[in-house]
Amino acid sequence: MSSISRIRLAVVTVAAVSATVGLLAQNAAPVARPSTARGEWPSYGGDLASSKYSPLDQINASNFRNLKLAWRAKSPDAMLSLTLPNNGGEWTADYKQIFDELNRLDPKRWRDGAAPFITNFKATPLMVNGTLYLNSPTSVGMALDARTGAVKWVYNPKSYEAGTTTMSARWNQRGVGYWTDGTEERVYWGTGDGYLIAVNARNGRPIPTFGVNGKVDLMEGLPRAKRGDRDYLNALTYSVQSPPFVVKDTVITPASISSYLINKEQIPGYIRAFDARTGRTKWTFKTVPTPGEYGNDTWEADSWSYAGKVTTWSMMSADEELGHLYMPTNTTAPDYYGGHRPGNNLFAESILCLDIESGRRIWHFQTVHHGLWDYDNPAAPNLMDITVNGRRIKALAQISKQGFIYTFDRTNGQPVWPIEERPVAPSDVPGEKASPTQPFPTRPAAFERQGVTTDDLADFTPEIRAAALAAVKPFKIGPLFTPPTLQGTIMQPGASGGGNWSGAAVDPETGMLYVPSKQGWSVIRLEERKTGARGNLDYLQATPRNPSMPGGVPLLKPPYSRMTAVNMNTGEHAWMTPAGNGDKFRNLPALKGLNLPPVGGDHTTAGPVLTKTLLVYPLNAGGSQGGPRLVAYEKSTGKEVGSIDLPAAPIGTPMTYLVDGKQYIALTVDAPRQGEVPELVALALP
Repeated sequence: MSSISRIRLAVVTVAAVSATVGLLAQNAAPVARPSTARGEWPSYGGDLASSKYSPLDQINASNFRNLKLAWRAKSPDAMLSLTLPNNGGEWTADYKQIFDELNRLDPKRWRDGAAPFITNFKATPLMVNGTLYLNSPTSVGMALDARTGAVKWVYNPKSYEAGTTTMSARWNQRGVGYWTDGTEERVYWGTGDGYLIAVNARNGRPIPTFGVNGKVDLMEGLPRAKRGDRDYLNALTYSVQSPPFVVKDTVITPASISSYLINKEQIPGYIRAFDARTGRTKWTFKTVPTPGEYGNDTWEADSWSYAGKVTTWSMMSADEELGHLYMPTNTTAPDYYGGHRPGNNLFAESILCLDIESGRRIWHFQTVHHGLWDYDNPAAPNLMDITVNGRRIKALAQISKQGFIYTFDRTNGQPVWPIEERPVAPSDVPGEKASPTQPFPTRPAAFERQGVTTDDLADFTPEIRAAALAAVKPFKIGPLFTPPTLQGTIMQPGASGGGNWSGAAVDPETGMLYVPSKQGWSVIRLEERKTGARGNLDYLQATPRNPSMPGGVPLLKPPYSRMTAVNMNTGEHAWMTPAGNGDKFRNLPALKGLNLPPVGGDHTTAGPVLTKTLLVYPLNAGGSQGGPRLVAYEKSTGKEVGSIDLPAAPIGTPMTYLVDGKQYIALTVDAPRQGEVPELVALALP
């Protein structure tokens, strides 16, 4: 029997067994809901609170170093690259369909004529009932056996036929959503061309009664959204790149809407909820309020009528008991110039609390007024119960790109500790009116360095110090929220944070919050639109001129990445440790021979996973051969208690699960060798 025949037989068998189980389930009592308490991982953050926590403890400090590669599975995009050889093997039926479909497409559909960028395999898988679910950079869904990594099904919605998105990551997906009513099981994900997909979790087949044959058009009904339209980069401006959020019988979709504009008009990122069974729209929340709606007056000069973006592109959280949905929103477009949108611009860069069933606004807090720095709220708010001065609080903690943690009573939006409006620098760009104040949390302290002064510049040696001073001289530097300029402003943290989509992890037993971050900086420079040039913006983001340091030496002092533990009962930092030794910096010729402490810089964009005994985090360096690794930290001190080599650089945030009495840690990693494709790998004890 050929391998293809065996795979087809396996799929038929699985489908038949699933059908039998489904019939039995109709006559049985409802099954227990999927939960990390049972060793499952049913949502991106593990639970609706986005804690990234599992109570599993089979893998602990004493045996972490004994972990072995249990299995590995290729991304479902394995056959999408037109340059990959067959190597004499047989394609599976599903993979061959994908390969043939892509092969017939006109490359002109893709941005710059380049084939899909399939190496950005950053999805975190879900695990329910012994099956892992995830999706690929080109929006192909997949189910795997959690014990072996064997493919159960692959579903390809062919979203790449529409072309490439304008977002910087281009081909990018972070995962899927899962729903069950105890009888039916469904998997949902968004696509690069702006659709919501629903398939049967047992066989991967589209749900015919959901939307139109298992597909809902997310651009339908949005102002200025028209399928087939392309922006000046000849690519899609509306896509979905993070998992749909499933709570009760409701599916809420994120959206990624382009910031790269030459016109002030853009699609608004209205937040919409859909019925999990039918795909019918349940409610819409207008993130750019129209006349008569709360917040419309913060869009002066009728800028609400054309402004866009303002949405949740990242993950979300919810409190089912309260009936509250919590959403982090981003900047309006474009990111760095707001002369055409005077006012504070609600609900951009805000934390939104909405009623799950109706979409009614319960409370909100804007973390950046009239954003000019791309300081999106980039990750799901972490929900946790804490005790502050003897009072038990249902809290929400929102990490930010600028390195703050905004903390609220999630029932009513009242800050747990004062958040002060403080004066910030004005803009000197003609036509721009920056907000005169910005909100600063008084506690916890920032988890990353903020703003740039000469004291922040690298000073490993007198020569390096002099070079850093000369490098920043042509640029504007200053405290946090120093606006973009025509000369170029060095902002720290940079546009990618600080914190980012990887988010933080919560220990529900102790009230500790664990935050990975990087010390990044960006140069933001604006230039006046040239006379006769296309577009209607007065100023555009210019090609950056970055300060140059000799020999690749960093511009600023270390640490270049860190893990910070925050006791959210007190608002105090419990400990901070550099994320990695930073060998790539220590080995630079200009720094060799210096007695440097660990300086960090081995971080990835992935997030942590927390168990009953360990904080686990992937790093790009420091393994036994200097390569990538998975690290275990002692939760109370930040001491490294274990390290295991990974077969390639980590990409996605890890998760952990238990099946047949064995605990696994799974995460996506880069292609092990050039010319190959990324993989999902699972580690377990021998």
